[in-house]
Amino acid sequence: MEGEEGSQQPQLVLADKLFLLRQPDVQDIDKVRYKEDVFTHVKENDMVPLYETLVADSVLDMDRTLLDSMRAKTEDELNKIDEKIADAEENLGESEVREAHLAKSLFFIRIGDKEKALEHLKITETKTVAVGQKMDLVFYTLQLGFFDMDFDLISKSIDKAKNLFEEGGDWERKNRLKVYEGLYCMSIRNFKKAAKLFLDSISTFTTYELFPYDTFIFYTVLTSIISLDRVSLKQKVVDAPEILTVIGKIPYLSEFLNSLYDCQYKSFFSAFAGLTEQIKLDRYLHPHFRYYMREVRTVVYSQFLESYKSVTIEAMAKAFGVTVDFIDLELSRFIAAGKLHCKIDKVAGVLETNRPDAKNALYQATIKQGDFLLNRIQKLSRVIDL
Repeated sequence: MEGEEGSQQPQLVLADKLFLLRQPDVQDIDKVRYKEDVFTHVKENDMVPLYETLVADSVLDMDRTLLDSMRAKTEDELNKIDEKIADAEENLGESEVREAHLAKSLFFIRIGDKEKALEHLKITETKTVAVGQKMDLVFYTLQLGFFDMDFDLISKSIDKAKNLFEEGGDWERKNRLKVYEGLYCMSIRNFKKAAKLFLDSISTFTTYELFPYDTFIFYTVLTSIISLDRVSLKQKVVDAPEILTVIGKIPYLSEFLNSLYDCQYKSFFSAFAGLTEQIKLDRYLHPHFRYYMREVRTVVYSQFLESYKSVTIEAMAKAFGVTVDFIDLELSRFIAAGKLHCKIDKVAGVLETNRPDAKNALYQATIKQGDFLLNRIQKLSRVIDL
């Protein structure tokens, strides 16, 4: 069920806690608290399917009395909902029938029965005429997808929402969809598109059911840093009033952003270290933790080297507040991977930059594409001759 303005959808809060319960980096004392919170939520909402899954995964202990009690409650509540649907179909209008079916869909969402929830959301859609109400059903489906990171369901639902918007739809829902799509893009490692969508939504954010505004700003800054050039970063992020009002509340984030832009590399590495745990323990960013760490370091090393034709390894190590051996090993990896355009003169202890010429690169790409086209034409001509 969708959270009220300013509050996260309870099922997504539950998903975050279930994720943290399974992480080895979370302290045992915190896991005890998360386990209690999960059990309380499951018990209060009679989440029989999820309870059985968590028992099978050894996350919760089996309580047969509790399970029977929850089953009895859900059956009783479901019977009442079915009675309301029957009454609405016999005695009331179309809008009341739709509301009764929607109540059944939300009931299945609440108890964590994904398959039945999706089935009844489709039934509710057949009773729905207004585009805005159809969009709300898509948002419910997207929330189900984000609960267990069902990317196939999320992708299809976003495409469906875009098709619905071609029929109409209000700006508020269109802006909310941008945040949903941005979160999806971030979850599948498309950080550039995620940053664009988040930045487009920054002044119109109302998607509190997904996450609080502070978390939205956290994601926006993280995705923008590895996606935007310095000029765009300054205009859209560093000087953005919406970000400035919130960024100070998030530990290390302000220092992380501003030290990068101000070329204070030692401070940047310090803030970067402080942020690593937040990134690692984020449900959406966790699978991309190592990738994100590499991309951020690529950005910061490239920015430093851009100012020099050549620079000593010792000077660079001093600027970053690390050892010469660390920088040597780091740069070797990034150069070998083609991430940095420079070479190391180990004897002289110097880094020499060799930035690729953009015009030359375009010329080489054009030649390559031309050769490919000629080969295709020759193959085609042989087929025609035959």
